[in-house]
Amino acid sequence: MKTVVVDKVASITQALNLGHELRVATTDIPCEEGVVLVVEILTSKSTYNTLELTSGRMAKVSKGDIIVGALGHRQALFGYSGHLPTSVKEGDIIQVLNIGGVLGIVDSANPDKGKPFDCRVLGVVLQFPYLGERISIPAKVGYRPLDYNVQVDTKKVPVVALAGTCMEAGKTAAACAIVSRMRHRGLVVHAFKATGVSLRRDILAMEDAGARRSMIFTDLGVVTTTAKTGPAITRALLTEMAQGEPDVIVFELGDGILGAYGVEAILASPDIKASLTSVVLSANDPVAAWGGVKLLRERFGIEPSVVTGPATDNDVGVKIIREQMGVAAWNAMTNGASLGDEVIASLGLSPAQLAKAVSE
Repeated sequence: MKTVVVDKVASITQALNLGHELRVATTDIPCEEGVVLVVEILTSKSTYNTLELTSGRMAKVSKGDIIVGALGHRQALFGYSGHLPTSVKEGDIIQVLNIGGVLGIVDSANPDKGKPFDCRVLGVVLQFPYLGERISIPAKVGYRPLDYNVQVDTKKVPVVALAGTCMEAGKTAAACAIVSRMRHRGLVVHAFKATGVSLRRDILAMEDAGARRSMIFTDLGVVTTTAKTGPAITRALLTEMAQGEPDVIVFELGDGILGAYGVEAILASPDIKASLTSVVLSANDPVAAWGGVKLLRERFGIEPSVVTGPATDNDVGVKIIREQMGVAAWNAMTNGASLGDEVIASLGLSPAQLAKAVSE
């Protein structure tokens, strides 16, 4: 065991409240998702070269920096794909897979992002959970472990889910526009992100838009979601976000409907599907919108309340969606209030409920 002074602490470790002087073990490092490591950056990059800190700020990473991240995997269409190593020891060379601080072995890189940062493992961060005793355990991410047996209980709070045809389809922008409009109309909103790879940026944006509370799957100890973890995470976060008497719960399904992060498994779960009041589809283009609407209707039995995303960037796409798919279409950037009003209307809130929200 030794003491290491670190330069940057990644947001993936938010729940641990780590400082910059850490106790680290260099032997018997567990190789499991969520185990928190200290690494030294070995390369320099001019693109995709920042790290999201626990404060939410983005900090530039440079060769020689000592950073804290956590083991995990990633399967991103527009980013790096990588896997958990089979073992980890001091001196091993691994890669930084995302700006949230996920560490693993890269399998594939997107040309736009360049090669990922290489880093050398310095050790595993230690925690001392037993008051008054110098008994240490390897640190892992999350406030509490995921309960796979949790049941959904939304307390009859209306739920809005945002699904996309792909990464970067405008889901978070749409979520923020919807949350903002709901707050302007007096509704109390709780928000969360159910799937993806650990990064707090999206839920912080929802907070900035007016969400009173927010959570992400990382809070339950999950670095990257899968078909196995996705439904349990969604049940747990729906139940948690229903606490505190919100008027609406809004959540984002990271990645696309077809992907490796568990969105399909969530939408196919009868109990989760029954809890959804409104589903918003974000699509990159009209063909993606057509396919997304078709998937939601035919595979999952879900009727989307509105389509948004780059497919609605001008009137051409909006007209195609409305006429050929029979679904409302609004752009989050140029018609955010109308998008929010469309979603609010889909919730079936009574005039009395809306009037009460405004008066409060």
